[in-house]
Amino acid sequence: MMNNIFEQSRSHWVRYDHYELKTAEDGKRYITPGKNAKPDVYNPLKEAPGIVLDALNVGMLMMGRKPEAEVEKAVMEFVTRYGLLGLMTALPTTPSFMDYEAVYLPKNHFVKEESLATDQYLSLFYPFDRLDLVKKNIESTWKVSGDRTMVALTMTFMDEPMAKNMSFQREYAERYDWVAQQFKDWAFTLTTSILYYNDYNSIDEDTRGLYRKAMAAFGGIAPSYHIELLDKPTIYWDFHSLLLGIQMMFSFMLVDDDQPLRLCKHCQKVFLGSRSNAAFCSPRCKNQYNVYKNREKSKGDEG
Repeated sequence: MMNNIFEQSRSHWVRYDHYELKTAEDGKRYITPGKNAKPDVYNPLKEAPGIVLDALNVGMLMMGRKPEAEVEKAVMEFVTRYGLLGLMTALPTTPSFMDYEAVYLPKNHFVKEESLATDQYLSLFYPFDRLDLVKKNIESTWKVSGDRTMVALTMTFMDEPMAKNMSFQREYAERYDWVAQQFKDWAFTLTTSILYYNDYNSIDEDTRGLYRKAMAAFGGIAPSYHIELLDKPTIYWDFHSLLLGIQMMFSFMLVDDDQPLRLCKHCQKVFLGSRSNAAFCSPRCKNQYNVYKNREKSKGDEG
């Protein structure tokens, strides 16, 4: 069922062939398309389940306290493969925030204010070069000139909210620590779900309650959708950030009994299990786990 949902969907995102880490004047590090990087328009839903597994495994590196260089390499590899998360349109109450006088924000990890002036909010995502944008109350005008590729990209997404279109421009950037934190949040959600059921009989009701509360915090603004009558009824998912797209796919995968999300007992990698009690991501991991276990047992017997 899950695969059918994604296969019958079409919604597009942009990834560039090269990204770089740049430090802004305030000392914060940002991920942004590299100079002369080429954009590619693709459908993230067609990348399921790989895109979700890749996101979760970046987060698991952080959960496992791996060296920062290893985490950074994984984050940049993910972004190069799938694009930035679209935090600018994911965080506000609506991706069409350019049509309002200010930007209104529900509770989130990254921006503490409940509302911000539009230019103040945009500055969080354009720390190096600003777009040629003029905003007066609810009216906005934006000029794209001098770069045929950017003009073509803008025309491709003309019918989308202005902010989504703006987030595909080369000037757009996302804070590295925000992107990394989002991966960690997803991995934490998965770990909470798996531990809750694995440890259910060995933990008390208060601890179970803490697990349930942690899980209830997962969620937020859901993508909208409509149905088109093509060669068959087709769901058109209308998400305006990669973050929400991944979150939606992750949610479907989390409740899928046929191919459950599992954590490898040996390497802690996230994988799709062929059954609910699958414990290893590969025969190799199963063999290595058993070898280490037998060694430890032998040491214990010798002692």
